[in-house]
Amino acid sequence: MGKLEGKVAVITGASSGIGLATAKRFVAEGAYVFVTGRRQAELDAAVKAIGSNATGVQGDAGNLADLDRLYKAVKTQEGRLDVLCANAGIGEFGRLGSITEDHFDKIFAVNVRGTLFTVQKALPLFIGGGSIILTGSIAGIKGYENFSVYSASKAAIRSFARTWLTDLKARNIRVNVISPGPVETGVFDQLPPEAKEYFVSMIPRGTIGQPDEIAKAAVFLASSDSSFVNGVELFVDGGTVQI
Repeated sequence: MGKLEGKVAVITGASSGIGLATAKRFVAEGAYVFVTGRRQAELDAAVKAIGSNATGVQGDAGNLADLDRLYKAVKTQEGRLDVLCANAGIGEFGRLGSITEDHFDKIFAVNVRGTLFTVQKALPLFIGGGSIILTGSIAGIKGYENFSVYSASKAAIRSFARTWLTDLKARNIRVNVISPGPVETGVFDQLPPEAKEYFVSMIPRGTIGQPDEIAKAAVFLASSDSSFVNGVELFVDGGTVQI
């Protein structure tokens, strides 16, 4: 029997990268997953890659109507929710002095506003406890150049976990944060070679993280193995922020 046997999970931003790897791991451990993505073609490909026990619901985490449609599908099909991975997020560089309103609004709309309402709108579907996993970033505690708005948005995610676990303690819903370090995803691939070398150089083991390594940590936080783990920020970064 898998660690998530019979569980119903929602994973936002799961068309690729960490979200897709997490969906695959969850299904392998016995869960049924609802996955979201902004682009229908990529979402369809992700559902096909997951292979079974998955439903794709196209939508943007920053769009409240899309979230309503997502949870309506969950309620209609499964009637409840056990695990929520609020994973959808975006990141862009912006140097202080040239940051625009559009840059700020775009990042906070998805990473902060979107995460808040992704969680809040899911709450009526949680019955008898559950696990909420927020995707943070080591950028939330590091001072990376030209990354201040993104970093601030991820620091807000960390704060959400601390306050929400107290809001939800009477319902036995745990809230934790996974904060990845540099991971080989589409975003990393877009960086110039010198930027890639810089980020990899900070990882003690000397190699980039893989999406499945983050997914394994998500399985832990979603399962009863972590029943006494609540409100933590779990750094899955190869030790980058510890040295």
